[in-house]
Amino acid sequence: MERLDPHPVTGALLPSPVPPGAGWPGDPAGPDTPVATTAARVRRLAATAPDVAELQARVSVCRACPRLVRWREDVATTGRRASFADQPYWGRPGPSFGDPDAEVLLVGLAPAANGTNRTGRMFTGDSSGDFLWAGLHRTGFAALPTSVAAGDGQVLTGMRIVAAVRCAPPKNEPTPTEKETCRSWLVRDLELATPRLRAVLCLGAIGWDAALAAATSAGWDVPRPKPRFGHAAEVVLTTPDGRGIRLVGCYHVSPHNTFTKRLTPAMLDEVLLSLRAG
Repeated sequence: MERLDPHPVTGALLPSPVPPGAGWPGDPAGPDTPVATTAARVRRLAATAPDVAELQARVSVCRACPRLVRWREDVATTGRRASFADQPYWGRPGPSFGDPDAEVLLVGLAPAANGTNRTGRMFTGDSSGDFLWAGLHRTGFAALPTSVAAGDGQVLTGMRIVAAVRCAPPKNEPTPTEKETCRSWLVRDLELATPRLRAVLCLGAIGWDAALAAATSAGWDVPRPKPRFGHAAEVVLTTPDGRGIRLVGCYHVSPHNTFTKRLTPAMLDEVLLSLRAG
């Protein structure tokens, strides 16, 4: 018999992983959303997504990387953290979250096994997310200072959160092939955002490299040699229509960085506020 657990916000009884269209708050996909099962299929489905909503629906049901599919679903069924054992797990790729007309994209690394992989929302349900959302609220991007679960009322204005890789990877380490396969989703995110986009904020060197690679694939002009990542590092990328887009670096909001004070709330706020300039 299939196990069902109550969603922490709605109380709806849901299986893990949750099927598209089953009633998860904010689920962008439905039973008829096309599923990518190969890298070539990812490229086709990403390139033909007509808008942000459809792109994220397709992202959220992707099954192109067997190792990642197996890991995210194992965590969702038999590998749950004890403190969340009575909750349903999303167990699918993490779609972007935020303003579909955003002027700023925030690029992270990948979902956490018991964070996004559980809640279905980027940077939600773990200590990294707690640090980030507090800063997003202080600087006026987020409606609430916390992001706890899908359906909790959190809203982003002027920003949308994406990632280099959309599935939780074992040991938080996606392989080069997995990163390359997932790049097509990010390329299309950039293309769809371009008419309004002013800046891209990259958390960590992997987010920085992923954004540069996606921009190159999208036909943007990227300075050579490749710009080096650093906290508050900044470079201007040029879109095919001649618009300049700021690429800004920020140390990742990982516990290693925040607990050691390599990244402080003041440092995060300074970078976030800089995104509103120009």
